[in-house]
Amino acid sequence: MRRRCWSWLSVFAMLSALCSAPLLAQTVASTEPANKPSGKPLTLALNWKAEPQFGGFYAAQVQGHYAANGLNVNIVEGGSGTPTIQMLLAGKVDYAIVSADEAVIALGRGASDIVALFATYQTNPQGIMTHAARGFASLEQVMRGDGVLLWQSGLPYAQYLRKKYAPLTVVTAPYLGGIGNFQNDPKVSQQCFVTSEPLTAAAAGVKVKTFLVADSGYNPYTSVMVTRRQRLDIAPDEVKAMVAAVRGGWNDYLADPTATNAAMQALNKAMSAETFAASAQAQRELIKTGSTAQVGEMSLARWQTLADQLLEIKVIQKPVAVDGLFVNL
Repeated sequence: MRRRCWSWLSVFAMLSALCSAPLLAQTVASTEPANKPSGKPLTLALNWKAEPQFGGFYAAQVQGHYAANGLNVNIVEGGSGTPTIQMLLAGKVDYAIVSADEAVIALGRGASDIVALFATYQTNPQGIMTHAARGFASLEQVMRGDGVLLWQSGLPYAQYLRKKYAPLTVVTAPYLGGIGNFQNDPKVSQQCFVTSEPLTAAAAGVKVKTFLVADSGYNPYTSVMVTRRQRLDIAPDEVKAMVAAVRGGWNDYLADPTATNAAMQALNKAMSAETFAASAQAQRELIKTGSTAQVGEMSLARWQTLADQLLEIKVIQKPVAVDGLFVNL
């Protein structure tokens, strides 16, 4: 699963140099501005490899939803630190997958030409994984306990937890990926995605207990599909078709991920078929909840709460108007 060993803040510091660095040819084939609709294939940039967190985007391809909506979509995988927002704003891709806090931070730094179209995860899958034998009953106990917590301290949720549960008594150290340190030391806890590392640990015979960061009150949408507002203005029918195709793909994937998992595994041979199936099952309740009428919908209250939280922890320096940052189609 995605392990981004970098800080959102360091990424957005590059916004002033968006157009100065060429992208790798294998990442994006075209350098035409993304705000000029044409008959060429559309590019959707992911921020990690082909895994269940992107299942619906691939299902839209496997099940023919893109084609049925008159679209030709090329999905490009990402990797650690793939700057999908910068790629979008530089006009290198047409659509991109980001986290909601990335979008708010970008807006706070002056990047107003972003609009969120579809939020996959209604409950954020980021969490803290502990050894079950520690007996922790809450995230607060982890933060105010002993032992070591491995995490990326620059991530917004880490800064939120540090403020909420201050003073922390757990010793914090950088997270460098994987579960090796966790597996070898019963006093180590670590950041995780609840659809990934806990499954890896369980497969290795390690008993874990995982706490969702969302339960602390910090719950940004993630795996959010965004485009440029210029594109929405110029080609609204295309954007609506893209959302319809993605929604159809996610509904199909949630109903039966088998065919799409097989297609993704052909691209990502590092993940076993068993892990694909387990991860797809683990994320279901995080994607389809009772709080939305249909998969992918967003609310102003959620976006505003996130913006207020980022302002409170000083990740953004001034209030931002989020009512124009997203649209439900």
